[in-house]
Amino acid sequence: MVVSLVQPREAGHCLLQAKPVVQKMERNDAGVAESVKKYVRKLFSINTLKKRLPILEWGPNYNLECLEGDVLAGFTVGLTVIPQGIAYALVAGLEPNYGLYSAFMGCFVYLVFGSCKDITIGPTAIMAIMTHEYSGHGGADFAVLLSFLSGIIILAAGICNLGFLITFISKPVISGFTSAAAITIASTQLKGLLGLKFSSEGLIDTFRKLIENIYDFRWPDFVLGMSCTVILLLLRKMKEFRFLKPNSGDATSTRALKKVGFLISVGRNAIVVVFAAILAFLLDGDQPFLITGEVKAGLPSFELPPFSTVVNNVTYSFGDMLSDLGAGVPIIPLISILESIAIASAFAGSKTIDATQEMLALGFCNLAGSFVQSMPVTGSFSRTAVNATSGVKTPAGGIVTGVLVILALAVLTPYFKYIPKATLSAVIICAVIFMVEYEIVIPLWRIRKLDQLPLWGTFVVCLFWKLEYGILVGVVINICVLLYGIAKTKLDVSTVMKQDGEDVAYILVEPHDGLFFPSVDHVRAQVSKVGCGMAQSRIPVVIDCSHFTGVDYTAAKGVKGLCTEFEKRQQTLIFINVEPSLETSLTYLYDKIRITSTDQLYNELKAMSPIEELTGSPASLHNDIPNNDRNDPEARNPLLGANSSDPKPVIQKCNP
Repeated sequence: MVVSLVQPREAGHCLLQAKPVVQKMERNDAGVAESVKKYVRKLFSINTLKKRLPILEWGPNYNLECLEGDVLAGFTVGLTVIPQGIAYALVAGLEPNYGLYSAFMGCFVYLVFGSCKDITIGPTAIMAIMTHEYSGHGGADFAVLLSFLSGIIILAAGICNLGFLITFISKPVISGFTSAAAITIASTQLKGLLGLKFSSEGLIDTFRKLIENIYDFRWPDFVLGMSCTVILLLLRKMKEFRFLKPNSGDATSTRALKKVGFLISVGRNAIVVVFAAILAFLLDGDQPFLITGEVKAGLPSFELPPFSTVVNNVTYSFGDMLSDLGAGVPIIPLISILESIAIASAFAGSKTIDATQEMLALGFCNLAGSFVQSMPVTGSFSRTAVNATSGVKTPAGGIVTGVLVILALAVLTPYFKYIPKATLSAVIICAVIFMVEYEIVIPLWRIRKLDQLPLWGTFVVCLFWKLEYGILVGVVINICVLLYGIAKTKLDVSTVMKQDGEDVAYILVEPHDGLFFPSVDHVRAQVSKVGCGMAQSRIPVVIDCSHFTGVDYTAAKGVKGLCTEFEKRQQTLIFINVEPSLETSLTYLYDKIRITSTDQLYNELKAMSPIEELTGSPASLHNDIPNNDRNDPEARNPLLGANSSDPKPVIQKCNP
């Protein structure tokens, strides 16, 4: 009977205990379901849709004025991208038509997903040389697969909101990379400028083979190449001439002439290439120039990217192709993101760039481009500048550019074979020489000399080794510089005098940065030095923690060791201005630590033994301190308490 009486009670007790648990689980499940519903509603809201499809934002407000600006800008950019696309395909080690295949799909995709009106997506010099480095030996199929994989990776990074990772690559690193890439690309075009034929890898190998083959120099190509270079540079400068700048009082005919002059300046690449091609066509009976040769006519077929291929009668599976592409699979998406977001930031003005949206747009551009045999693409600085100066109003300018490229592929490809290689080399050289950012060197030196390290580290490694290794070296140097600055945090040390101005009250130490594991040894060593030196192992030392936002385990252990050290020599160490969360962390490891507020510091010091004097006069110890620093009205001496009639404190600042 006892058992039977106890069992129901225990069972009932268990049931009573189970009900709240079940109810709590039901509430949790309901909360999770509500959170999911809220997230889904937000994901498919009008605001989110407009954010991820920017065309819905500007499309309804599109008008005739926007159309006029977009048509002019799109046409101008089209004249620029056609010769550049052909030239960049040759840099990438591909047939010329692949440069044009890469030049139109990004225009249409960015129209829908792009958030910056000025950016034009397509082949660029940096993407071309990187594509050549990783897929040049495998041919076009490898380049197209690289575009597909780049699109997938960039899209995944955008979906995961990884745009913040770009902040870890500083401007000096980007400048070093682009400058080295520009010099490398320009050096590869010297052979075309001189009419030479050879293949090379890297800057040193290029110049070595250039010297070895210099006796095969062709003077017609050299004369044509140099003439095209001079004309391109003059036409580039022409748009800056005062007589071409529009004025409010200009007549209609004057405005029209200035607009024609402007179009000639920005469309210089197409003009020079057309005239050079006509010259080569007229001299075709006894052709003096090295010409591009046959260009495959017609539009590319819309098909899946190649997941297997045959090169020199050797079949490559998808795994083989991935193995051959190697480090290019992660490196090219990274470079593509860097280049595009850097350009977007440069042309955004006061508008904030949504890095995630730009990554999504760029990912879709590469992904869609791979279905029309495009090599990896990104934002082009030169064409974006042309787009902006041409008065583009919306990303719809890309429609005109894309249509122009498609027309060129459908109609003009038979005539592209007459384009001299020396002219294409001149086009590339004139495009990349302005990417060398030499003007950043002096500002870096004036602002922060340590920033020279990532700049030159990236530049040298990119130039003489490999571009992707240069980026990695630059990032590592940057992180080391940051950690060094944290580890060697600056400390201000002040001698706070008693109210009579003769005796020392305490030594105040003010670290400038947070207290974490890289800096704890430095801070501990400096405070110990102050405690044994200036404070003569007797005078209290006060640490102002105003700049400490947090503390890690290593730093807390260091603080404990510092407190123990002061305790052993019976010297007072007090921490002031400590945040509650920081206080909890510090006292967890060492509960004897002295923490107080600025207002209570006077009482804390008063409760201790009488404060010793420093040997000699404080003035003689710190005679390099100006007199006006000794009576700082901003510094309140806690030893004065609440008596406002007492004299101001005397604070002497010095380095530990």
